[in-house]
Amino acid sequence: MLSTQAPVLANKTKMQHRLFAGLSQMFGREVPLYDKSLLVNKVCNQAVVELLSILHPGFHLSDDQLDKTSGERHGAIRIGTPDEYRWVAGFFSAFDLEPHNFYDMTSLGAKSQPIIATAFRSPLNPEHRVFCSLLMVDGFRPEIRARVEKLLAGRQVFSQRAKELVLKNEENGGLEESEAEELIAEGVNRIFKWTGQARDYQLYKDLCDSGYKIAADIACFDSHHLNHLTPNTFCIDLYTSAMKYCLGEWDSKAFQARAAKALRWLTSAADKDYLKLHFRHLTFEDIDNFGDAPVSDQEIEKMAAALAERLGRPDLELSKLANAGFKDFTEGPPTGVPVLLRQDSYKALTEKVTFHEPDGSTVDSVHTARFGEIEQRFYATTKQGRKLYDRSLADAEAARGKNPGLAKQDYDAYLESYAQAFAEFPQDLGGLLRKELAFGRYSATSDGIQAAGSIGTTDINKLVEAGFVRYEGVRYEDFLPFSAAGIFASNLGQYGTETGVAEKPVYTAGTLEQIMGKPIVDPDVVYHAIQSESLLETYGELGLLAKLDGTVLDELEKSAANLKGVILT
Repeated sequence: MLSTQAPVLANKTKMQHRLFAGLSQMFGREVPLYDKSLLVNKVCNQAVVELLSILHPGFHLSDDQLDKTSGERHGAIRIGTPDEYRWVAGFFSAFDLEPHNFYDMTSLGAKSQPIIATAFRSPLNPEHRVFCSLLMVDGFRPEIRARVEKLLAGRQVFSQRAKELVLKNEENGGLEESEAEELIAEGVNRIFKWTGQARDYQLYKDLCDSGYKIAADIACFDSHHLNHLTPNTFCIDLYTSAMKYCLGEWDSKAFQARAAKALRWLTSAADKDYLKLHFRHLTFEDIDNFGDAPVSDQEIEKMAAALAERLGRPDLELSKLANAGFKDFTEGPPTGVPVLLRQDSYKALTEKVTFHEPDGSTVDSVHTARFGEIEQRFYATTKQGRKLYDRSLADAEAARGKNPGLAKQDYDAYLESYAQAFAEFPQDLGGLLRKELAFGRYSATSDGIQAAGSIGTTDINKLVEAGFVRYEGVRYEDFLPFSAAGIFASNLGQYGTETGVAEKPVYTAGTLEQIMGKPIVDPDVVYHAIQSESLLETYGELGLLAKLDGTVLDELEKSAANLKGVILT
């Protein structure tokens, strides 16, 4: 009797890293400015590491560790039809990338766009993510909608082989390594590749002229081309200053002043909580063994000058590459408010496109949509924290609206004005946790475990003060729709779209869930569950579970149960 051996399935996370490495190489070939921006980021991150090694004697990051930490990516793609979206969701599932959060970009006021979205990422500790938008044409004028739907109906982005592999992953719960590599090649060489080929120039022009530039970017092209691929930076203010210098927007003197300011801020902000947040391979024991030392102004000025010299070399003279400059201001919270994420970008490039018409003729034109984003991630907020953030952002946007040109006229005055709106936020993790504005992961210390049975309080803040408990922040792994819309709008040169029907359509997470045939994970529930599970474990180690109020214990257990089925990656 012949024995049948089950095939060995590839590790999905390992394949995910290969996928994003391939996408990064692909995007670098397509957009030389992106490749150079990665080098700028590496130079800036190296400078931060150098500063941290002085600030915290004993801290060191090898070149391999730097590349891995800087290698985190988030991409963005835009999809035209529900059927296409379903295939894309299946593709990402093969790499342990599942839908998280629902983003309704149609309801953001002046920054609205006719898309809804989710982000595909691993459930816990993700290193990569893809913001995946779906064009919603039911708010378009009937004539425009019919033309878009007709054009999209004839598009086949996924090859037959890619579909076979997606279905095989769904049936078997994975792919063999050779099959996973084959699917990666489909993504890099076809599905997400920019070809510069498009269809129906008149529709493209009509969509752009009607206020639907994002629809033109989605509907008229042959692939789900990457819109951007975003690296992770250790200090976004340093990076944005460096890019403006390399692009020729700031001279060496202006850059050195900005760089020194960013580095000086880091000397106070880059505490041990910062190390735990940005360098996830470090343990508490590693960090406890680092020292603390002052950094002089002379050392800061010397580092800024060295940065200016390195960034001023010919290999980073980005002004000689095709570019449209850098955004005027960073999206998200201001410097010093370590919540959620901050994002910025160099502006979208104008690229050559050939349109293929139904009669066989071609039209040579240009398209402006793909840009180069950067991000720095901070702490996930509680409902109370997010409410404060949203209110602060609304105040900041209102102040910016009163003087929209201030960022260009007087950047320091703009930064001060913007920061004032967020003044209620503590600027350190401990303060955020004490005010219950951010989520934390708690653990008992050795002193706490030794004192178990004799501890008289269950107040987590008092336990921290007594040295019985320590904490780290829960990193925010998702997106901010208003920030994303702001970057979309600045790169499209189009702020908001109006509905072309009498009654504006309403979209919910269920809209996308029905399309994909799978649920969307609510990340806020997961962030809360991470904190709750850590509290239960901590109270258990301290012998305090029996002393907890019954209602509190019940709430912690119900919240922690939401981690069931989520696999740590």
